[in-house]
Amino acid sequence: MAKTKPKKAVRPPLLALRQVSRRYGGRMALQPIDLSIAAGECVALVGHNGSGKSTLLRLAAGRDTPTSGTVKLDGEPVDENDPRVRARLAVVGDVSACYPDLTVREHLALVAVAHGVEEPLTWVDRSLADRGLAEHAEALPDSLSSGQLQSLLLAAALVRPRDLLILDEPEQRLDPGARQRLADLLKAELADGVAVLLATHHPDLAFSVADRVVLLEDGAVLAQGAPQNVLPTAFPGSAAPAGSAT
Repeated sequence: MAKTKPKKAVRPPLLALRQVSRRYGGRMALQPIDLSIAAGECVALVGHNGSGKSTLLRLAAGRDTPTSGTVKLDGEPVDENDPRVRARLAVVGDVSACYPDLTVREHLALVAVAHGVEEPLTWVDRSLADRGLAEHAEALPDSLSSGQLQSLLLAAALVRPRDLLILDEPEQRLDPGARQRLADLLKAELADGVAVLLATHHPDLAFSVADRVVLLEDGAVLAQGAPQNVLPTAFPGSAAPAGSAT
């Protein structure tokens, strides 16, 4: 008799969006959507610019208020101003925010100390190395290239405690080597039990790290499911690269 493959245990959601929508005046930016993400799970949002990806991320991060529906983290409402939420949620958004007079190292140290990281300077050095910024540790933000600035924003999210990581096109402006380091770091985050919600325009990144993909179009879900099922629709001609999560 053929053996049946054991089913994976269903993980409870860490982040849960229920019938969440967002309207700006007369424009519906996001149609009602349900989305759940468990600890150690990655969901990638794909779709053209203006499809609703960034709107959904802002709602998930508590940076915007839904027109309808609820957004909860571990069963509690998500509010960016709630210190309990800020302690568990790290975000890299679509807007760069840096102190012009602080060096790269000082930026990361400020984030680490503010979040109560033990041995903060050790973690700062590790983050600098992971993001390829060690040679730019004493540089000011204005002297960084766009790719280096993006690496600084990613390092600031990864140098602090987090249960949920929300990333808006984290691969933008990164060179191929930095994109590969990003994929490797996200895989390590998932292995440590961190939940990841990201928007991306790079199918290789989604293939590498996502458990599920949601394709948005005009604020509505066009398709969702496993990367190998959804990404060819979003990116015709794409295929899972060698060594991807699928």
